Amino acid sequence: MSRKTLLTLLFIALGATLALPFAMKPDTESTAGELKLTLISPHHEGIQKEFRQAFSRWHREQYGQSVAMEFVDPGGGTSVILKFIKARYQDLPNGIGIDVFFGGGTEPYIPLAEAGLLEPYPLPPAILNRIPQKLAAVEVYDPRFRWYGAAMSGFGIVFNKVVLGKLGLPEPKQWEDLANPAYFSWLGGPDPRQSGSGHMVYEIILQAHGWEEGMSVISRMSANFRSFSKSGSVAPKACAAGDIACGLAIDIYAWAQIDAVGEDKIGFCIPDGKSVINPDAIAILKGASNMELAQRFVTFVMSEPGQLLWILRKGEPGGPENETLNRLPVLPDLYETTAGRTSVKLNPFKSTGTLAYSAETGSARYRILNDYLGAAIIDVHPELCAAWQNVIKKGMPKEMVAELTRVPISEADFMALAAKWEETELRDRQINEWLNHFRDRYKRLAAQ
Repeated sequence: MSRKTLLTLLFIALGATLALPFAMKPDTESTAGELKLTLISPHHEGIQKEFRQAFSRWHREQYGQSVAMEFVDPGGGTSVILKFIKARYQDLPNGIGIDVFFGGGTEPYIPLAEAGLLEPYPLPPAILNRIPQKLAAVEVYDPRFRWYGAAMSGFGIVFNKVVLGKLGLPEPKQWEDLANPAYFSWLGGPDPRQSGSGHMVYEIILQAHGWEEGMSVISRMSANFRSFSKSGSVAPKACAAGDIACGLAIDIYAWAQIDAVGEDKIGFCIPDGKSVINPDAIAILKGASNMELAQRFVTFVMSEPGQLLWILRKGEPGGPENETLNRLPVLPDLYETTAGRTSVKLNPFKSTGTLAYSAETGSARYRILNDYLGAAIIDVHPELCAAWQNVIKKGMPKEMVAELTRVPISEADFMALAAKWEETELRDRQINEWLNHFRDRYKRLAAQ
């Protein structure tokens, strides 16, 4: 090795070492007398800011000390966070310097709990007794108290009524409506590898329609996409701006655009019987450095002061100070007591027709499903769209549609493969096989 190469490597190593503290720099600088809590979260800055301010104020009132909250940013959403946590525990099995995992649905929490990476914490009975353990078939919190649903989320379709009117298209009611070729280039949604809410929509469609029909809906719907975004908030904003007609959306982002643009222009539907209202969880990570403070934060989030932040409008007493969050709390009585002071239009504890969703199935295939969709749809999206355009041009012959949407692996084999998906060599080889398979298939269909 040359002296020049050796010096270059030393500078790279030194730069990485120096960069680490800045990568984990707290959003709020701690001062003398403050406690510090370290979290990791896919929640946007607005949610982080509201809970940072409210918890510090609550803690000061309850315990006489302020709290500085540090949000570690691993450079991505829920999927990136899950990989980051697992990788950190491989190097630091007794604790990774992060106290709380906050947000991202429930599916990432299930494998972490099974691996013993979440600290059980029973809430005080006065709080726990107000929270139903299940909503329909979905657990609101883990019976072993390793995670709690901090809020609920509904998944559906946001649409621009004005754009649909100009295009002469009906308002969508079900996922399969988005597979209509009339929506070609007028749809949008997030990349499930980047967005936890985006991933959830695809898993819901699979469980609602079954493996083969679900993949068919996903393939045709995705072929109608103009593009895939990195965040679940992008498609609702694009829809409100009129850039697309419809988008996949979690309720929080859809309601934000309805509030901003008006209910006469923007609509949102949760497909009846084919969607789910799912908990957005919180948990204490194994080996938390500030265990007692982490428990206090979970207590605050799950108690009425924390739950009111989700549902109340900005400026309402007890509500957020800077931004309306438009989330569904897990305390059922709050939907009655906050009436008239919220923009939330759904009470999940009174809703009917939700899907019998299996979080265990979704969790078991979380990573492999993202990789499959990446190879089958997203990384070959231009080829998929070209094939779909030709199928439409040919008059939608059944054999061409079937070939476009055919799944090259059974659900049973897919689940068996999921159990081995941490094997890097196997994973890389299979992704490449899928990529080549679908690229060749779409090119062949486009040329027919």
